[in-house]
Amino acid sequence: MAPQETHPGSRAGSPPRVYEDAVRSMRAASLRPEVHCEDMPAPQRIAPFAAALSADVTVDEEDLGTGRLILMHDPAGNEAWQGTFRCVCYVRAEVDPELINDPMLADVGWSWLTEALAAHGAAYDCEAGTVTSVTTKGFGQMAEDEGTAQVEIRASWSPLPDEDGVVDMAPHTEAWGELLCTTVGLPPVPEGVTAIPSRRGQRG
Repeated sequence: MAPQETHPGSRAGSPPRVYEDAVRSMRAASLRPEVHCEDMPAPQRIAPFAAALSADVTVDEEDLGTGRLILMHDPAGNEAWQGTFRCVCYVRAEVDPELINDPMLADVGWSWLTEALAAHGAAYDCEAGTVTSVTTKGFGQMAEDEGTAQVEIRASWSPLPDEDGVVDMAPHTEAWGELLCTTVGLPPVPEGVTAIPSRRGQRG
């Protein structure tokens, strides 16, 4: 199971079953073979319970993008979350430098997230985030170096439980994986074709 962090001094005790079930469903999500995903330590001092995944998108042994997904749980609830669970994701990828000058890049980048969540049937609320584009250009002795352009997507949302109070994190995790692939420019998997995850991507 993914490492589970507790807030120091929070007296959180044992993780609630609803949280453990949510973490299991997060780890059971099916990701494309290009997405190499691993458990990572979750940030502390944010919520009584948290679990996190990190991922790299790799094609032909070249890393094209990276990302993180964090699931936080506060049994007492959080007013800002309007619930007891919160997802936080981060995605960064290099893009065509010409895209950086597109004034619609931020809006398109955010739509990649919302469309991925919708496509995977992830129920959520209270979404928030930013899309940032960054360019680098060399000068002086580095003037001949190729410039780079990157886009970063930071977002959070509150996954909604079903009528039985269960939070299924698989759709949210799969949407995050799709966001990673879209951001690096991978073509979508054809409709009706199921991507078979790699062993590492499956986090077996």
